[in-house]
Amino acid sequence: MSRNLASRCVIVVGAQWGDEGKGKVVDLLASHFDWIARYQGGHNAGHTVITGGRKHILQLIPCGILSGSARAVIGNGVVIDPAALVQEMDALEAANVQLEGRLFVSNRAQVILPYHRMLELAAENAPGRIKIGTTSRGIGPSYEDKMGRRGLRIADLFDADLLRTHIENALREKNAIAGALYQAQPLDAGSIYERYVDYSRRIRSYVTDTAALLDQAWRAGDSILLEGAQGTLLDIDHGTYPFVTSSSTTAGGGCTGTGLGPTRVSGVVGVSKAYATRVGGGPFPTELEGEIAEHLRERGNEFGSVTGRPRRVGWIDLPLLRYAVRLNGMESLIITKLDVLDQLAEIPVCVGYRRGQSAVEEIPATVAEMEKLEPVYESLPGWQTSTAGVTQWAELPRAARAYLDFLASRLELEIGLISTGPERNEAAWLPHTKLQAWLGVTAPAKASVERVKAKG
Repeated sequence: MSRNLASRCVIVVGAQWGDEGKGKVVDLLASHFDWIARYQGGHNAGHTVITGGRKHILQLIPCGILSGSARAVIGNGVVIDPAALVQEMDALEAANVQLEGRLFVSNRAQVILPYHRMLELAAENAPGRIKIGTTSRGIGPSYEDKMGRRGLRIADLFDADLLRTHIENALREKNAIAGALYQAQPLDAGSIYERYVDYSRRIRSYVTDTAALLDQAWRAGDSILLEGAQGTLLDIDHGTYPFVTSSSTTAGGGCTGTGLGPTRVSGVVGVSKAYATRVGGGPFPTELEGEIAEHLRERGNEFGSVTGRPRRVGWIDLPLLRYAVRLNGMESLIITKLDVLDQLAEIPVCVGYRRGQSAVEEIPATVAEMEKLEPVYESLPGWQTSTAGVTQWAELPRAARAYLDFLASRLELEIGLISTGPERNEAAWLPHTKLQAWLGVTAPAKASVERVKAKG
């Protein structure tokens, strides 16, 4: 069967260290797609979505489940803790969100088990270890078992004999390691087996070959949105290693994590805050301390939606954003939390790096080299008026538009959408963009563009 010309597949990826507001963005874009698929990560990444004044925190199920008609897929590249998945399903059903016929879970996704959490928590807190800043939810050890070819997949949950044997064999090894290295208390195989048998019954009707399902949908002309967790700079290969996550967060992970081939992809859109944040350890060239940091953190509510941890904050970093644009092949960028900058008289933008007297053109591969970088800033005037809730590009203050135009020019790509608040409708589309074409959105009349020019 050949491709229907209506087929569209767009990847949404974080352009920084995660927490860019991808949840709100995916929820906003979901109405333009038939399918929303998550392609990597686990329940260490929380997406906060506010609709109709109600707050939803989704950790595994794609945000598109809240859009009404879109179908949601948890792809094979995700590591799934069935306990977390069941809890999330129960919460959505309690909020009258329909899951039957709309949620699909890959039978090839890896399973997180209690011993993964035990090992990660013990290792993260062990004396002398470099603290990565993980959430200790078992994500890393689960990916380790996957790559070591000793993991358990969702399909295996439905074979009771295999499940029991796997847990018993794994615990003999994991309990011995955790006890010897970290003095951790051993876990009981029998109780884990009983709990996971119960979880398997709860999720069984949602489990399928999602790669085949998505391919059939694409061939039939359906539109597909692929969403990642975390951000580009936490990618296992291309991020600030070792202060990274355990999976491929870049656009390439969208293909391996869902089973859709790269020729299916129509475009890649990145999401970036109007400033920068990071959770956990690792280099952060533009990091701020003191009063201005607290100002941004409080105005932006920069506290982890899963952990509650305060995020580190800094000015927007264009060299790192250019790096993310190149790695992902981004052609459109969505800027979130512009309103957080509303009260500032001037806004520094990192436009390059120096090391001593020398300019640095490429992003260093090592943490030691990154920590030697000195940001080079250009300051732009602030607008000192509220942009919260603005829904038209022309209604943004002139200085705010100039700030966004500066970013787009230096990054050499379009900015397609501005988020100006947490609610779904608090966003301003830019006219005549690739993003609109990918979404199948009719561009505003040319007169609106002339109106922007007249006001600017």
